[in-house]
Amino acid sequence: MWTSDGVFLFLLSALVAAQEQISTTSLPAVSCASKSNSSCAECLQNASCLWCAPSKQCLDYPVKNILPPKSVCPLSDARWGVCWVNFQTVMITLSVLSGLLVLGLLVCCLCCCCRRRRRQRVSDDDEDLRAEQQTRARTARQKERRMEMQLRHDKIRQKYGLSKDNPYSRMDEKK
Repeated sequence: MWTSDGVFLFLLSALVAAQEQISTTSLPAVSCASKSNSSCAECLQNASCLWCAPSKQCLDYPVKNILPPKSVCPLSDARWGVCWVNFQTVMITLSVLSGLLVLGLLVCCLCCCCRRRRRQRVSDDDEDLRAEQQTRARTARQKERRMEMQLRHDKIRQKYGLSKDNPYSRMDEKK
């Protein structure tokens, strides 16, 4: 199985081959067909060439298609850019890597959404806790005010002899 290093090297070598092609544009263009029945390395010196291993043909890459059609060369036998990897392996590797990339992005998005929801729940819980604490504080202040008012009323009752301590005191005074 190909590792990510192997794929990276393939892509890098394809890029280098394409760069060499661009830098050697001043040289007269040699057709790919003239390099047939030679070696893969010699054929792939030109980035626009495709090597078909069983027939040992050097073909112009069919640029109208993304992948070379089976009539030109089967994917398992086609080489482009480098000789040591075929199109079938490249396609499988790129498919798996792109699938992993999409899966990784989805996992990242889901994790971010979950964290945001969790933070929102925590902040909602904090708001509920603050509201509950404010309610408790309000209730405690109300109780204090009631107690103060009750003490004031009791003092006034005592001053005028209307205290609730002895409910029968008024009746004794009238006798």
